[in-house]
Amino acid sequence: MANMQKKILVVGGGIGGLTTALACGARGLPVQLIEKKPVFSEVGAGIQLSPNVVRLLEGWGLSSGLDAVACFPSLLQVRSAQSGAVLGQLALGARAVQRYGARYATIARADLHALLLGAVQSQGSTQLLLDNALQFISQDANAVQVTTADGHQRRAHVVIGADGLWSHVRDFVRTDAQPRFSGHLAYRAMVPQAALPQGLRSDVITAWLGPRFHAVHYPVHGGEWLNVVVIVQGAAPEDMHQWDHDANADDLRAHLDGAASALQDLVAAIKAWRLWPLNGLPHVRSAKELAFGRIALMGDAAHPMLPYLAQGAGMAIEDAAALADVLSTPVLGDVAALERYAQTRWRRNARVQARAQRNGEIFHATGVQRWGRDAAMQLLGQRLLDVPWLYGGG
Repeated sequence: MANMQKKILVVGGGIGGLTTALACGARGLPVQLIEKKPVFSEVGAGIQLSPNVVRLLEGWGLSSGLDAVACFPSLLQVRSAQSGAVLGQLALGARAVQRYGARYATIARADLHALLLGAVQSQGSTQLLLDNALQFISQDANAVQVTTADGHQRRAHVVIGADGLWSHVRDFVRTDAQPRFSGHLAYRAMVPQAALPQGLRSDVITAWLGPRFHAVHYPVHGGEWLNVVVIVQGAAPEDMHQWDHDANADDLRAHLDGAASALQDLVAAIKAWRLWPLNGLPHVRSAKELAFGRIALMGDAAHPMLPYLAQGAGMAIEDAAALADVLSTPVLGDVAALERYAQTRWRRNARVQARAQRNGEIFHATGVQRWGRDAAMQLLGQRLLDVPWLYGGG
C-alpha cells in the first residue's frame, strides 16, 4: 500500500501523539489525530531531553525551535539533601555533543508541546480533530473502526494509542493493565528566576538526594524560569485519575525537616505548588503488550515511566520515530509493521522502566544504604551518572 493510501489514526494530542504525527509526516504518511479536549493544551512541569531524544527532534527540523525556548545546561550535579555537599557531577554541554552527537536540554512541557504542534501544523500532512473523545474501537482483518463520543465513525488501517497512562485505547486491547499508585508523590512548581533571591537561581540541573525523598530543579523557558520537583513517599490521594492536585506547602516542608538550608530556602521561596500522585503499570514483559493486530500503544499508554531517569517523554518520542520507520517500510504489511515496532521497542522500554525504578530506590535510600550511595557517588560520580546505553540511542 502506498504511503498516501495508508490511513493512520492517532488517539491523543499530547507529546507522544504529536510526535507520532510529525514523524509519520516526515516519512510521507498522512495522519488523522483525534484529541478529546476542545483545545490543544499542555500544563505542568519541565522535561529533561537527553541526547538520544534531542538528536531525533533536531532530525525533524526542530533545532532552531529548541534554541528559542529550551535550555542546554552545562552540568548535572548531585547533592546531599541533608548536608548540601556536592556528591557527584556529570558534564553536559559540549561533552554531550562530542560523546553522543546531540545536546542535553531542559524545557517546559508546554513549550515542547507548542513546538511540536506548530511543526505538525506547518508540515500540513496531519488532520487535527479536537473535541473527539474515544468511545469504542473494533478491528477486523482489513481495518480498525473508531467511534467517538459524538457518534462519528472512522476507519483506519492502523490506530496508535497515544492517550497516556489512563489510556482508553489500552482498555480495548488489554484487560490486565490498570494503573497503580507507586507510593510516591511529586510536588511540582515553576517560578520566575527573577522572583528568587540571587543565591537560589540556577542554570544547571541539580538533584538533591535525601532519606525517603529527593528533589530536582533546572532552568526552563530559555533560563527565565526554574522548574522544581520534590518527590516524597506518602499516601495516595482519593482521586487517582486526577493527576494534578492542590498542594499544601506546609506538608511539603514537613517532609523536608532536617534538609539542607539551601534546599529548604528554595522550597520556602515558592508559594504555589501542585501535587501529582505518581502512578504506573507493571513493567513491559513482551512485544505482545505493545501491538495488537492493527492497534499499537506508545508512550505512557504502553509503558509509563517513573521520573527517576527523566525518560518519560523521551521514550514516547523514540516510540514515534520507530512507528514512522516501520509504517513507511513498503514491504511490511500493517500488522507486520506494528509487530516489528513492538519487537524493536519493548526491551529498551522495559530496561528504562527498571532503571528508573531502581534509581527511585537509590534516591530515597536510608541508613547504611544512604551512606553507601553517597560514598559511591563521591568516588564514581561521573561514571554513575552517565548512561551510555541510553544516551547513545536505541
